[in-house]
Amino acid sequence: MTHEEIRPATAGDASAVRAVTDAAYRPYIERIGVVPQPMEADHAANVAAGRVFVLGEPVVGLVVLEECPDHLFLDSIAVHPDAHGTGVGRRLLRFVDARARALGLPEVRLYTNAKMWENQKIYPKYGYEVVERRVDGPYDRIHYRKRLL
Repeated sequence: MTHEEIRPATAGDASAVRAVTDAAYRPYIERIGVVPQPMEADHAANVAAGRVFVLGEPVVGLVVLEECPDHLFLDSIAVHPDAHGTGVGRRLLRFVDARARALGLPEVRLYTNAKMWENQKIYPKYGYEVVERRVDGPYDRIHYRKRLL
């Protein structure tokens, strides 16, 4: 995998952010019965707000983060299917931890759709624990947190 640094997305990355997000989440549409929320995000606004960090030239992975008073919220993580198994996701998750620590935040929180079974196997391997399962509108979500030492 590329040894490029994870960097803040720029306005010129917005179309790549949309393309990678769509490619990563499109396979779940049929399974969960609705369009995954990250596909409907305003990517340009998130980039402009400094919430998006990307990896690769061209972009192969990204995270969308939101700083909260007591935690860092991992709003979305997306890896292009062509880059699965190359360590992109692992690098992005490590970046999220480092970002939270740099901001002085004690934990990272995220949620995933209950029908995205793959994620439920991945997150515990990286130290995330289930907090709750909650239905939010059409989304059945499992909420996770990772406490940082």
